[in-house]
Amino acid sequence: MTTTAGGLGLALQPFFHHRHMTTLRIEQSMQLPICAALSKQGHRFLTSVATTDDPATTARLIRKFVASSSKSVALDAISHLVSPNNATFARLSPLAFPLYYEINKASWFNWNAKLIADVIASLHKHQRFNEAQTLVLEVETKLGSKERDICNFYCNLMDSHSKHQSKQGILESYERIKQLPSHSSSIYLKKRSYESIIGGLSVIDLPNEAETLMVEMKNRGIKPSVFEYRSISYAYGRLGLFEDMKRVIGLMENEGFELDVIMSNMVLSSLGFHNELVEMASWLKRMKRSKIVFSIRTYNSVLNHCHTIMSIVEHPKEIKPISLEELFKNLNDDESSVIRELVDPLVLDESTELTSLELKLDLHGMHLGTAYLILLQWFNNLRIRYGAKNYEIPNKVTVVCGVGKHSVVRGESPVKELVKEMMRQMKSPLKIDRKNVGCFVAQGKVFMNWLCQSFST
Repeated sequence: MTTTAGGLGLALQPFFHHRHMTTLRIEQSMQLPICAALSKQGHRFLTSVATTDDPATTARLIRKFVASSSKSVALDAISHLVSPNNATFARLSPLAFPLYYEINKASWFNWNAKLIADVIASLHKHQRFNEAQTLVLEVETKLGSKERDICNFYCNLMDSHSKHQSKQGILESYERIKQLPSHSSSIYLKKRSYESIIGGLSVIDLPNEAETLMVEMKNRGIKPSVFEYRSISYAYGRLGLFEDMKRVIGLMENEGFELDVIMSNMVLSSLGFHNELVEMASWLKRMKRSKIVFSIRTYNSVLNHCHTIMSIVEHPKEIKPISLEELFKNLNDDESSVIRELVDPLVLDESTELTSLELKLDLHGMHLGTAYLILLQWFNNLRIRYGAKNYEIPNKVTVVCGVGKHSVVRGESPVKELVKEMMRQMKSPLKIDRKNVGCFVAQGKVFMNWLCQSFST
């Protein structure tokens, strides 16, 4: 699977035509932010190709990048281009086609079904159907009659299409897998095929069809894993078919799989999407009865759908209330019942680190609503703890927000901006650390004096 220099230039022609036709040209003066998990060398490469409209120049840049890069740097770059989370360089995703061809010629490259499946799915998502089909045909030619390898490739392709939530791609892969005789003689591949198809159909909200296949799977003596049950149940939940969602969870439990925090978070997210707050409160109670420990994602799943809290955090310049007591006064009855069930000291404890030198709260992984509630919960707990004056005050207090490496716009952390505005309104001594702009710091005694005085009235 190789191409000449001229061929690479030809491969780039549709990319440039598409850019001109859709006015996606990036100006020379534009400084593209570094994306998470992308090396500096990869960032320089993508920035350089983003600022040229000449196919020959881009072909030269691609060849130079691959020739001068290590295996990890080159694979990171193409993986970034084909990622469904690639917001910053999304318009460059079609470059995955010529970049893959150049990487394929490298001496260190080992062909693998997952990478090429990711490239095909990305091209398909961006409506680069000719390039995607070219790669599919090359894979089929390469693998020939190796049924096991062909089946494995299409399972990978189904998974890749699922990540992009591409209905057309998922259905096309489904039809191709069905054509493979008996899904190979391998029990593993039969199970893998069902898993991929059921997962894909669930992603595009076809849970009835997915469940029918799971029944077929059982009838053929293949036991579904917890993945299939989760996928189908979550699809029913997203559609608001809660009785079916609960029914599938019941089937899952009957098969010996315990209800866990992952499945519970899916249920909470589904209920929240349909504004079923009373049901969310009931489910949180069920989690407590079942001794399912809440996680940060539990908070995220609930609070992302609490309209009052989201309206507060989405307008940080107007942040109020700034205490846990005031918050409950501003919630309606249904929201209040959900949040009271949600507030859990264990989640706060897991985010807190305390030594004689430092008290640290880490907000990584928290969405805006979660960071807001955790901060109010933290202030409340500290006020009670240190207000009694029975505990030694640490030398330093730190709140870790991060610098926005994983934000939609790198370097612009919404959580950091939220904390900054809250600290300003509360006249808190916590200030951005000069040595680490992703943290807020204060002297321990100064912070505790402020805390006890601010919440004493």
